[in-house]
Amino acid sequence: TGIGSTDGRNAGLFGTAVATMGMLSNAVYILSMNNFGPIADNAGGIAEMSMQPQHVRDVTDRLDAAGNVTKAVTKGYSIGSASMACFLLFGAFMDEFSEFSGKPFTTVDIATPEVLVGGLIGSMMIFYFTGLTIAAVGKTAHEVVIEVRRQFAENPDIMTYKAKPDYERCVSLVTTAALREMRFPGFICVATPVAVGLIFRFVGEYVGKELLGAEVLAAYLMFGTVTGILMALFLDTTGGAWDNAKKYIELGHFGGKNSEAHKA
Repeated sequence: TGIGSTDGRNAGLFGTAVATMGMLSNAVYILSMNNFGPIADNAGGIAEMSMQPQHVRDVTDRLDAAGNVTKAVTKGYSIGSASMACFLLFGAFMDEFSEFSGKPFTTVDIATPEVLVGGLIGSMMIFYFTGLTIAAVGKTAHEVVIEVRRQFAENPDIMTYKAKPDYERCVSLVTTAALREMRFPGFICVATPVAVGLIFRFVGEYVGKELLGAEVLAAYLMFGTVTGILMALFLDTTGGAWDNAKKYIELGHFGGKNSEAHKA
């Protein structure tokens, strides 16, 4: 490999790179398993809207429940491979900074107050971004509900299957809202690391620590990566649990469909 026995850091990065490539080599199979869930879910929706017999819906419900499990597994796999790639990018950041500045940059002292503050900012940004994303989803869903109610009110024949609803309007609304609501979170993700690096660079020049800006930015990336991995696993597991809990209630438990538990 060309890596010396004493160069432990590069050996670790090389091992991580090999592991990442090994995980990504199964990407086609993982994506195929991940697509099973949405296909089964849409099949169930089509069966219900086309008023198919109950036994057809029972089959699609079981397939949908299995699809929720496969989605959780494949998303966890994707999170793992992405996290390893992020660690490689962290090492690449340190190497690129060393080459660009001409100064060795191999360690980050998180005991330094400024560096710790940068790490905490990186962790907080994960929660802030998650909150913005969840709020955007709720806002978009509310807009879709308003549009559907408007179509039902203006064209009652939709409820009796005498007229077709305006599907294109709903799709256009969701697409536009998704792009609109992600502008600010995307700007935050791009602007915050730049701001953190520049601010603490000037602080470092003031206190006589020329590498302070790079260390703070490295801590920002490192803490943000670790927190993002944990948050991704939490949201992935929670989403699958909620979805299957809904399916469990729809089978007749805790009052079945349209019960208070089902509404919750």
